[in-house]
Amino acid sequence: MYRSNQTPQRKIYKINNQITVPQIRVIGEDGKQVGVLSRDEGIDYALGQGLDLVLITESATPPIAKAIDYKKFLYQEEKKDKESKKSQKNTGVKEIRVGSPFAGEADVAARIKHTRKFLTDGYSVKVVIKFAGRSITHPEFGYKIIDKFKTDLAIVGKIEREPRFEGKQLVVTFSPSK
Repeated sequence: MYRSNQTPQRKIYKINNQITVPQIRVIGEDGKQVGVLSRDEGIDYALGQGLDLVLITESATPPIAKAIDYKKFLYQEEKKDKESKKSQKNTGVKEIRVGSPFAGEADVAARIKHTRKFLTDGYSVKVVIKFAGRSITHPEFGYKIIDKFKTDLAIVGKIEREPRFEGKQLVVTFSPSK
């Protein structure tokens, strides 16, 4: 059973006596290669410098281990993960719905505010104005709302797809400005 409050699974590394392979390629703390050593020699080398021997790549021939402080190593890995998550671009499309072409100014302003936030977060935004009943006979009110979106969002986004009707809905898509 999956719970949303669980922490994500972290890669588990073998350190010191947990390493079971007979031969390993040891890399020093400075990043320079020490050489191919037996498991016991590698552990002795790392412990002699006050460090831990961490098995980095088990699938290589011979497996690669690094002499480094284990806590420092975990911190660096966590930092790399956070940095890579920051650099990932949001590619999803968010949808903002305006109830009708006769929506009040405050409602439209709130939708524009939400749209601006999504655009600054890197999402594309699909704005949908729903026409019900006889309101379809006055599409100019829907286009007026779209124009308000265009002018207020000119700095943070641009129109990706021009306004068009899809059934009884007026739809326009905005994408974030570079």
